[in-house]
Amino acid sequence: MHVTDLPDRSQDYLKAIWDIAEQTSAPVALGDLARATGQKLPTASEAVKRLARQGLVDHQPYAGVTLTAEGRRLALGMVRRHRLLETFLVTVLGYTWDEVHEDADLLEHGVSDRLLARIDTHLGHPARDPHGDPIPAADGSVEELSGHSLAAAQPGTDVIIEQINDHDPGLLRYLAEHGIGPGVRVSVAAAPVAGLLSVRVGRRTVPIAESSLGDIRVRWE
Repeated sequence: MHVTDLPDRSQDYLKAIWDIAEQTSAPVALGDLARATGQKLPTASEAVKRLARQGLVDHQPYAGVTLTAEGRRLALGMVRRHRLLETFLVTVLGYTWDEVHEDADLLEHGVSDRLLARIDTHLGHPARDPHGDPIPAADGSVEELSGHSLAAAQPGTDVIIEQINDHDPGLLRYLAEHGIGPGVRVSVAAAPVAGLLSVRVGRRTVPIAESSLGDIRVRWE
């Protein structure tokens, strides 16, 4: 089966399951999947049952949703499409990283494998998209994200920003305005105060809402 043999909505669910599991390393709760796809819980439940009948997911009551081997293969195909398109839109067409997600969502369902391969070659086979998300290779291999969020960094620690979730355009714009993105070194200035964590970027001190720290992945120096 090719991923485009599935309805667009099924493609969306597979990609969402992968995206959530990539962040949590755990089975995906139906409620989280419903929120990620913008659907009501009963709708998400029916979609998961349909995918289970096709052998693409496993869903045990109260245990969350996991991808089968075939489901993982198809999900990675969608993830590769989305992240390569985001990279193309930013690198070639001048999109900013906070506005690219929606258009990549639209384009990923229609792009051919041939066009995707040409985009990959044109971009020089990038390993990460503009948000730092790993781009699966054509053979299905993919890097793993670190297991650390900025919330885990102790005061006085230097870390490298690895990846930032793209679901909050406002956060992306704020970080970009302060020069914070994948590959940037930041120093944690102090423990959070009044819901804000202060980090140093060069000579500047930048406050980041404590509620956003889980959306920022880092690796230690």
